[in-house]
Amino acid sequence: MQEYIREKILPRVEKPSRYLGTEWNSVHKDWDQTPVRMAFAFPDLYEVGMSHLGLAILYGVVNEKENMLMERAFAPAPDLEAILRSEGLPLFSLESHRSLGEFDLIGFTLQYELSYTTVLHMLDLAGIPLLAAERCSDHPLVIGGGPCACNPEPLAPFFDCFVLGDGEEVLPALLEIVAELKDSPASRIDRAEFLRRAALLPGVYVPSFYEVDYRQDGTVAEIRPIRPEAPPRVRKAVVDDLDRVYFPTQPIVPYLEVVHDRIMLEVMRGCTRGCRFCQAGAIYRPVRERDVEVLLRQAAELVRHTGYEEISLTSLSTADYSCIEALARSLAEAYAPGGIAVSLPSLRVDAFSVRLAQALQQFRKKSTLTFAPEAGSQRLRDVINKGVTAEDLLSATGEAFAAGWHHIKLYFMIGLPTETAEDLEGIEGLARQVLEQGRRLSKGKRPTVTVSISSFVPKPHTPFQWEPQAGLEELKEKQRFLRSRLKGPGLRFSWHQPEMSFLEAVLARGDRRLAAALLEAWRSGAKLEGWSEHFRYELWEKVWEDTGLDPAFYAYRRRDYDERLPWDHLDFGVTKRFLQQEHRRALAGEITRDCRSGRCAACGVCPGLNVGLQLKGEGRFAAAD
Repeated sequence: MQEYIREKILPRVEKPSRYLGTEWNSVHKDWDQTPVRMAFAFPDLYEVGMSHLGLAILYGVVNEKENMLMERAFAPAPDLEAILRSEGLPLFSLESHRSLGEFDLIGFTLQYELSYTTVLHMLDLAGIPLLAAERCSDHPLVIGGGPCACNPEPLAPFFDCFVLGDGEEVLPALLEIVAELKDSPASRIDRAEFLRRAALLPGVYVPSFYEVDYRQDGTVAEIRPIRPEAPPRVRKAVVDDLDRVYFPTQPIVPYLEVVHDRIMLEVMRGCTRGCRFCQAGAIYRPVRERDVEVLLRQAAELVRHTGYEEISLTSLSTADYSCIEALARSLAEAYAPGGIAVSLPSLRVDAFSVRLAQALQQFRKKSTLTFAPEAGSQRLRDVINKGVTAEDLLSATGEAFAAGWHHIKLYFMIGLPTETAEDLEGIEGLARQVLEQGRRLSKGKRPTVTVSISSFVPKPHTPFQWEPQAGLEELKEKQRFLRSRLKGPGLRFSWHQPEMSFLEAVLARGDRRLAAALLEAWRSGAKLEGWSEHFRYELWEKVWEDTGLDPAFYAYRRRDYDERLPWDHLDFGVTKRFLQQEHRRALAGEITRDCRSGRCAACGVCPGLNVGLQLKGEGRFAAAD
């Protein structure tokens, strides 16, 4: 099949390099001599999936095991899909071009809710039954992980199990179970025994081991384990020391340009700033940092093995890394003379971040700097616990203009809890203040300020998980208001399609009953829905009608504190008590300080997960009580 795909299929597609599988540093193992075989499936196009650091980490950690192999699979572009269907060929992996159905296990990463129909699309293209209950020993096990695993209930009927939290240590343990249950490389495994053993591992959730009862009003009455192996609450897996855990220093280098085409050096994991809308800040706690010397060794290896000309220091908030100045200075001294740039993917809204970015980018052309004040008024920024003032923003943008940047992008959200007309007017006011500042400081350049608007989506495991989303018409009206105001020379306006945000909210706070809607949507042609050109809202309107499900029940309904939430049996460390406290503080406009400032906020993560806040400041290790 491999030869046929390369010679007869790939020459007929627009971008064959998406599917060759022979990129620099790709791993090709002897299929017949490797007993445990896994496909990492990314439910999006190659260019998106190959920008994902998690793929690189898991690909490396599995392939370094002698008895295991991992190959990659991505959603095919429409041209390849049409050929596969017309010729009756299954979806294949990149490295060996084998059908996904030949693998022992397929692992889907769930990065965003609008990828769910693409998961079904890929399973169907591979000839694998969509429902876990319909698969037998001849089919691969299907597992999921990633941020959306914090509430995987809408996908529960399609998956055998989910990995909650960090996967570097859990995934090899799962694959060791596969190895123990296989009599030979070609044999299949006892699915029931695999799931029984998997449920005993930390961070592994087997949805078929739980039953959900619903009340007459449609809310969840009870989520109860029905097998002795299944704990009442599944606690996420946590890597407690990033200096010891595997990190890929020979990642795959794609032939074609991908979304993030550079070295990704993970400096830390987790964030404790406590923005109340931010799911990542809640589910990736606690903060764990890598030592500077470890990072410098990793950077040297990455440069030698990839040939990239940019090193991106990645994390949720890289400027918060306690040794960022020492690290940045060392990297710049080592690599700037060779033309290798060092960049920050995210900036705090403060002058320090801009000065840091300036120091890192002194040897490259200035481009756009992006800041996320999120809300237009100080009152609303306090509600969301953003910890940013207008003075902070103007100080940062002033530094940026003076340093030679003349394109500034500002991210805001609309539809936040308690938002008023004054908050929307504040967005325009801030944008114009920044623009006027740019005109004073840009030294003959024509500054531009782009205001990018997204719609608030209430997410599980955050203080706003009880809040409703603003209605579609309300969001559209807010967008029209801002579009009418943010006009004129130097001002640009972009926005996110509110219908996509609505579906995201439905799926984010959904329960298992939504699986019927996902199945119906897939049957109607839904796929690659994270791309606006593939998203069809009218399709979903018919899905709700045909299935009898009410999307407003999930997106627009305010939840009570005593309501059982569909994800309450999944423990990501932050306690429900803390989230309720933060929700009340939000409505009162009270801020909560970052616990790295010295005062514990009692979120529950450190004692609950038995791992503390880890900083590397001034070369010393510190752990919170």
